Amino acid sequence: MYENPEYNAQGEKILCEENGKNSHMLMDVRVKKMEAGETLRLHAPEKETAVMLLAGNVTFLFEGREERAARRSVFADKPYCLHCCRGAEIEITAGESSRLLIQQTTNPREFDTVFYTPDMCTLQEFGSAQWNGTAHRKVLTVFDYDNAPYSNLVMGEVFHKPGCWSSYPPHFHPQPELYYYEFDKPQGFGVGFDGEECFKVGDQGYLAITPMNAHQQAAAPGYHMYYAWLIRHLDGDPWRKTRIDVPEHSWLMKED
Repeated sequence: MYENPEYNAQGEKILCEENGKNSHMLMDVRVKKMEAGETLRLHAPEKETAVMLLAGNVTFLFEGREERAARRSVFADKPYCLHCCRGAEIEITAGESSRLLIQQTTNPREFDTVFYTPDMCTLQEFGSAQWNGTAHRKVLTVFDYDNAPYSNLVMGEVFHKPGCWSSYPPHFHPQPELYYYEFDKPQGFGVGFDGEECFKVGDQGYLAITPMNAHQQAAAPGYHMYYAWLIRHLDGDPWRKTRIDVPEHSWLMKED
């Protein structure tokens, strides 16, 4: 399902809720818009929380520690992200107009807080030598099962070239996944697939992907597309780079 909701009176876009909207995503995800001088306080007694800076300049205060983060845009800089276990008390103050992506889900485990900086994030390139470069993209991982096995969440970003494809070849997995999109121009657009359905996707919209549905993306020529990819591990079946290729397209992965 694709949607591009308006910001509510609290300056938030609600993308999914563990016990509400798009509950099949099994997590809470929202985008929070902040004005200069505004302070956001977060405290989730039963849920782990990840807060990633999309754009702007903010100060994180947690556990008596203060960390500053600045990002011109998702296209110009790598992210900062604060990841805390349940019960954490977080205070975020904006130094200028800013936007945050907030991801939460129920997790009874306790773990040490991690403040991810740009140099801690893994950036990989895929598709440069395949299919004449038409699926060449960069994929950034903030955290997943490899570096945060205690978490019930995965968070990453894709930087997608104009006119190209990503999340390709078509593939699926049992864990729910949500994409949040931004474009380098507000009129930018692309196409997102959720199984047999395809949707025109736009700036600051999102796609809630049905588990076990194939999901591949395309960007219109002339427009750089970005999307945050957010996965919820299943109990007993975490996403460990799980990828099941659609059988009729699996030949695309053969080297010859």
